[in-house]
Amino acid sequence: MDKERILANLSIAIEAVFANRVRSILTALGIIFGVAAVIAMLAIGNGAQQEILEQIKLVGVNNIIIEPIIEQTEENLTEEEESGNKEKKKFSPGLTLADKESIVKTIPGVQKVSPEILLETYIIKNGIRRSAKLVGVEPSYFDIFNFELAEGKMFNRVQLEKGEAVCIIGKSIKAKFFPSQNPIGKMIKCGSNWMKVIGVLEERYISQNSISKLGIRDYNMDVYTPLQTVLVRYKNRAMLTEEMIQGANRGSSGNFIVIGGGGGNNNGSDENQKAVNYHQLDRLVVQVDKTELLNPTADVIVRMLERKHNEVVDYEIEIPELLLKQQQRTNDIFSYVLGAIAGISLIVGGIGIMNIMLASVLERIKEIGLRLSIGAKKTDIINQFMFESMMISISGGFIGIVLGIMMALAVSRFADIPTVISFGSILISFGVATAIGLIFGIAPARKAALQDPITSLRYE
Repeated sequence: MDKERILANLSIAIEAVFANRVRSILTALGIIFGVAAVIAMLAIGNGAQQEILEQIKLVGVNNIIIEPIIEQTEENLTEEEESGNKEKKKFSPGLTLADKESIVKTIPGVQKVSPEILLETYIIKNGIRRSAKLVGVEPSYFDIFNFELAEGKMFNRVQLEKGEAVCIIGKSIKAKFFPSQNPIGKMIKCGSNWMKVIGVLEERYISQNSISKLGIRDYNMDVYTPLQTVLVRYKNRAMLTEEMIQGANRGSSGNFIVIGGGGGNNNGSDENQKAVNYHQLDRLVVQVDKTELLNPTADVIVRMLERKHNEVVDYEIEIPELLLKQQQRTNDIFSYVLGAIAGISLIVGGIGIMNIMLASVLERIKEIGLRLSIGAKKTDIINQFMFESMMISISGGFIGIVLGIMMALAVSRFADIPTVISFGSILISFGVATAIGLIFGIAPARKAALQDPITSLRYE
């Protein structure tokens, strides 16, 4: 019997909602936009968080990155400087393998150290020539940056020590130069040397946002070879050459002239103004055991390099993970603020439902009195108005979910902002919408149930 009464009350509520479609839709607008805003804001926040996690994977975990500074300077010399009486700037050997060895031997808590040399070169195969980057690395590089082999094998000890002409290629290199064959064991020309392909890396997706913010290149288009191979077969900027001696003679005026070969571009006519890379390494990545050791280890590295480089600060140190975590915290705060604003709109929508339902009670006093006079109980009246408010909020919740998903997709497509729509955000927003319909429907339902049947029938 109770079940039949509940179904009868639900049927009356549905009929009342559809009889006032326009008013019901206008009442539900607050819920619709509130739910849509919650879903869209959480999707944007989740997208930002996922992008930061991907960026952390790209730069590695607990890493300290040391990069050389290659400055191009131009200055007017005073008479004292021209005469050579002013004290000359100190000499720095640059970032070298000796720095790597010192870090490994002297600094505790260091898990891995990865030296890198990056050369701009070209690849030739089957009549196709394309510019690419040749990266001299050690096996620790692939561990630090979470690279995995799709096929083939890693460098062995003999290849690393003797600097053999072997390489591991990115996925895009394989697709470009070996579209229909297995590249393992094949030869490919990198610059002036033929290299044997021994492995292919798994494809690594990198967003344009990561490339621009972190300065990350497209790893899929790189060719990786042992560090010793680059030093022996291509270029070792730590070796003394005739060009370096001539450069030192030209810079004997007392100013620090950057000398040493490799990578410098001179677009001007004055040779004294060009800056040439004299660093043996292009990057040194230090991975520590724990995140809390990042700052202390970086401080120790700064002091050590300052001593080894004769107090010449020709390097810069970055801790990308801490920067990204700070950015993540900022994004989280931003998401909380937007979520709170969206939540407030849901509450406002609930207040709108309560106001409209209270007004509806006044409009339908005769209907309420008639139902009470023919045997309806107060619980029936309460159920009827509760069902009406919940129907408005639930239907508004469904429409809001669809609108929120559409808004998130539109933001992702047109604003180029990554969004991730989670089932949790949909469930939370819909649950809140339902709860709001229930909570804010209580007062109008109680007001309707407390009406005196006789007075209600006389109401004009």
